[in-house]
Amino acid sequence: MAEELKDKEEILENEEQKETQGAQAENEAAEAQEAEKTPEEKLALALAEIEELKTQALYKQAEFENYRKRTIKEKADLILNGSKSAVTALLPIVDDLERALPSMKNAEDVAAVAEGVELIYQKFLKALNGLGVKQIETDGKDFDVDLHEAVAQVPGVPDEQKGRVIDCIEKGYTLNDHVIRHAKVAVGM
Repeated sequence: MAEELKDKEEILENEEQKETQGAQAENEAAEAQEAEKTPEEKLALALAEIEELKTQALYKQAEFENYRKRTIKEKADLILNGSKSAVTALLPIVDDLERALPSMKNAEDVAAVAEGVELIYQKFLKALNGLGVKQIETDGKDFDVDLHEAVAQVPGVPDEQKGRVIDCIEKGYTLNDHVIRHAKVAVGM
């Protein structure tokens, strides 16, 4: 078994040597053929190669220009139609409001109207949340300049409330973890 393996290895080595010698012979033949060419033939070959390279460069340049135009068009389409999903998510809420307005004018039960408005508000918040919009939490949180805007200071608060949000005057929102409106808050001092 070991002898068979040794024989196979020797055969493979001989084949590799033959292939290497064959490649070397081909290279030598090509070099000899190149050396036999006249300067005019070499010039003609070089000019042909230059023309081929020019053509390839032109094709690559045109291909890149088409790519650039296509990406500009796609970007413009995204900008123009990017809000489509937001508008589509908000249209059912507009429909609910349109149905609620006439019924509120004739309603005698204020509690039912308030409940209907609350349901529409919750639906609106859910739609915003689906679009990546989230409210910034403020109750009892430490004041954070990245999320909050201090519009008032509340003096005389206990020590554990100092530097914390005491009241939220206007809610803040983030869109995909980027602040789109800072929360306006009163801070304890």
